Amino acid sequence: MIGTLINIASVIIGGVLGLIFGSRLPERIRQTVVAGLGLFVLGFGVYNFMQTKNPLIVLGSVLIGSLLGEWWRIEDGLEKIGIFLEARFSGSGDSNRFVRGFLTASILFCVGPMSILGSIQDGLTGNYSILATKSILDGFAALAFTSTLGVGVMFSVVVILVYQGGISLLAAQLTNVISTPMMNELTATGGILLVGIAISNLLEIKRIRMGNFLPGLIIAPLIVFVLSLF
Repeated sequence: MIGTLINIASVIIGGVLGLIFGSRLPERIRQTVVAGLGLFVLGFGVYNFMQTKNPLIVLGSVLIGSLLGEWWRIEDGLEKIGIFLEARFSGSGDSNRFVRGFLTASILFCVGPMSILGSIQDGLTGNYSILATKSILDGFAALAFTSTLGVGVMFSVVVILVYQGGISLLAAQLTNVISTPMMNELTATGGILLVGIAISNLLEIKRIRMGNFLPGLIIAPLIVFVLSLF
């Protein structure tokens, strides 16, 4: 839960700064900072991948997870949710500005592999480094969105608390089930996802449907469990 609280604090701080200074922040500064964070996430993903004791398990998790994700069309589903909510509540009048800011920020901050992976890691091990990195990204995003969409962006912290906090609490209940080898391979698989997020979303080198890789986080510990039976 510590990671979620840090995330909430960063959104509030970013939102306040956005209300005060958002319109004065040059685009080139924002792009440079995001690129720097992208390089960090890339390196951090490689570091997490190094936790593996068997790279073939990670490979199998990524491949099987991506196949399941494409079959279930997870990425398309997430995009459709965002499009539906945006179309349902957006409008040209100021009366809808608060709701639009709230929904836009909630979707941005909660719908994504980094949010899910970070919350799982926080709940299982108490390591909130992924959520701390995400908090920096969300803080800058809140700064930018608040300057244009208003204070509604800051109220997305309620959704962050329920969503990420809920995942962390649920993961915490599995600490007696997830063994150290399972956690190592889950962390390594998550590292590959972080590399993909850096390449696709932050550095914008190549568009990758990262949402479709999320099942790999479940497949990794399952493969370890199955292999332990033999």
